[in-house]
Amino acid sequence: MGTSSAIPSRHRNHPSIGLKAFGEVILFDCGEGTQRQLIFAKISPMKITKIFISHLHGDHVLGLPGLIESLGFRGRTEPLDVYGPPGIFNLEIAINNLGSISKTFVTAFHEVEGRTIIDNDDYIIQAIKTHHNIYNLSYSIVEKKKPRFLRKKAIKLGVKPGTDFGKLHNGETVKVNNKIISPEQVLGKNRSGIKISYSGDTKPSDDLVDFVKDSNLLIHESTYQQADEDKANEHYHSTGRQAAEIAKKANVDRLILTHISSRYKNVDKIREEACEVFENTDIASDFLKIELNSN
Repeated sequence: MGTSSAIPSRHRNHPSIGLKAFGEVILFDCGEGTQRQLIFAKISPMKITKIFISHLHGDHVLGLPGLIESLGFRGRTEPLDVYGPPGIFNLEIAINNLGSISKTFVTAFHEVEGRTIIDNDDYIIQAIKTHHNIYNLSYSIVEKKKPRFLRKKAIKLGVKPGTDFGKLHNGETVKVNNKIISPEQVLGKNRSGIKISYSGDTKPSDDLVDFVKDSNLLIHESTYQQADEDKANEHYHSTGRQAAEIAKKANVDRLILTHISSRYKNVDKIREEACEVFENTDIASDFLKIELNSN
């Protein structure tokens, strides 16, 4: 929903990324104007279940108060979980003290420091601290992929199509003619699910390379051109080329550059510099939509 850095431009809003998967909408960062961007993206804010904040700079969080208030106006009753770095509880207090915010639902804020945040039946979300001038979290979300169900083998063992198929695929044993059939007998090898990683704002680091390793999609900040690498280092940001070096070292499939400084009217140079290192690189634009499908 937004691909600019600290100052928005005519064509780039403050940072926000929406993930539609697992019957949920999950946001990563919520810059100013995000709720309006959701309208143009045709994403209902009522379907947002979780918001993950990378760090507490204004361009990444100032859309949160308005979004929460609008959800109250809409009559939301489902809880909303907000995850972020140390200091996130101060943000919660500030939002609650902004005046007459109408809340019809529970907003649960969670401070993140450890690696694994969520581990459910569908996915794992993890985070690590990376190198910005305030506490920044980089995130990854990994789909849990079930092994293939070996239908012919199950039928050969006497299992009839129906509910027993589902039980076996979900890891339960079933009884057929006084025989116990275990999932291991009718399931194929373990499969890797889709992995998506998001850097937030950060300088390059070996920790980040390890964290985003083998991602199908890496969304990495690229605030500066290579000619301004000294500025990137000074302000704890990355150039497009540095982001590409991360992607190459981490063996990712695809790199998307975002968080582009408004000083650059033409961003082709940033992409070109990145592609010299990692060919499968694109620069994000507001409302860019990417579909990833499991094998």
